[in-house]
Amino acid sequence: MLSINRRTFLKRLSIATGAVIAANSVPWLSVFNDKTFAKGPNDRVRLGFIGIGDRGRVLLLNVLSFEKQLNVEVAAICDNYPPNYERAIKMTGGNAKPFKDYRELLAMKDLDGVIVATPLTEHAHIVIDALNAGLHVFCEKSMARTVPDAKKMYDEHLNAKRILQIGHQRMFSPIYLTAIDRIANGDIGQLTHVKAYWHRNGDWRRPVPSGHPELDRVINWRLYKDLSAGLFTELLSHHLQVACWFKKSFPVSVVANGGLLYWKKNREVYDHISCLYAFADDSQFVYDSINSNKHYGCEIQILGSKGTMEMEVNKYYPEEVPTPPGILQLINDVENGIFDTIPIGGASWIPETAATTKGSRILENNKEDESKLELEAFSRFIRKGSAPEELSVQGYYTTVWTLLAEQAADTKERVVMDEKYRI
Repeated sequence: MLSINRRTFLKRLSIATGAVIAANSVPWLSVFNDKTFAKGPNDRVRLGFIGIGDRGRVLLLNVLSFEKQLNVEVAAICDNYPPNYERAIKMTGGNAKPFKDYRELLAMKDLDGVIVATPLTEHAHIVIDALNAGLHVFCEKSMARTVPDAKKMYDEHLNAKRILQIGHQRMFSPIYLTAIDRIANGDIGQLTHVKAYWHRNGDWRRPVPSGHPELDRVINWRLYKDLSAGLFTELLSHHLQVACWFKKSFPVSVVANGGLLYWKKNREVYDHISCLYAFADDSQFVYDSINSNKHYGCEIQILGSKGTMEMEVNKYYPEEVPTPPGILQLINDVENGIFDTIPIGGASWIPETAATTKGSRILENNKEDESKLELEAFSRFIRKGSAPEELSVQGYYTTVWTLLAEQAADTKERVVMDEKYRI
């Protein structure tokens, strides 16, 4: 069952932010106002799934959770890796037609759309074939392994006049949507800087069935440079999209670094990266990701002249913290050694340390799953016949600038986007 119905979701979001967000900065939310869900089989939205690995499994579970409520049907599943194929059949109770060749799935009659969650290098040709078959497409991020392939996908979506929604689920997160509205209302003042990081401790390598070394590249495709950009496409792309969305613009250049420092065996993609993106207004997006220490975890910080938002932990920190009552301030000063003797010949400055305020929540009582919301929106867009173009634009430029960061790290040069890839 859905945690709450969508009218309740929109109402809660409006109350939390003090504004009807859907009518302003995020027009794609307006689709949740659509109450017309005919229950007849002829009006059913029929979907096919291509790629049922780890991420595909999550997406499939999400769609299965709202099939009946929204008159959606998982009509077909496809995966050429036997364990994934068999698992998907069980997950759908044998009700979805199974395929091992995606082209046979695309040839099915009465399909409305497909959800593509294959390895990165498979995205472009599958998505283009699906669009040419007249189907709407939801494709996991990043769009493609190369910039030219991403451009082909975007152009084909325009030519076919079909939806191409990329899986940047934070565009449907109530926390992020609330933050967008609060920033627009001036809560953090001028947005001046965005910083993000994603730290893990592990080599990303997954076990390969004994006696089948030929499956290594199939299972561990994220580790091989011809198949993946590693930390760039798998992690950076998430937070880069948020930075661009919140800033309402895209970068003008990027410098980056990366290397193999810790996990060097049987791995081609970097195990640590750092990136510095410049925007036209002279602001920056700073990012780093490592595979050898998980202490700091994952976060994206939105910094403004009046406050800071830490999105992953749902926290807001104002720059000016209200002064506590005098006696409390005195106790705090004593406890923190404010009255310690300072040598007359000592330093003329006091080191600035991080603020210690606990902050407040950006959004209270959030229980919504943004991955489920983005897929529900895709189903609703199909019923409507169109989706806001910004969803495609965000996915496209995020992919391009993610891959340009990889290029910058490889060449040790500042990289800008070729004008021929501008849309």
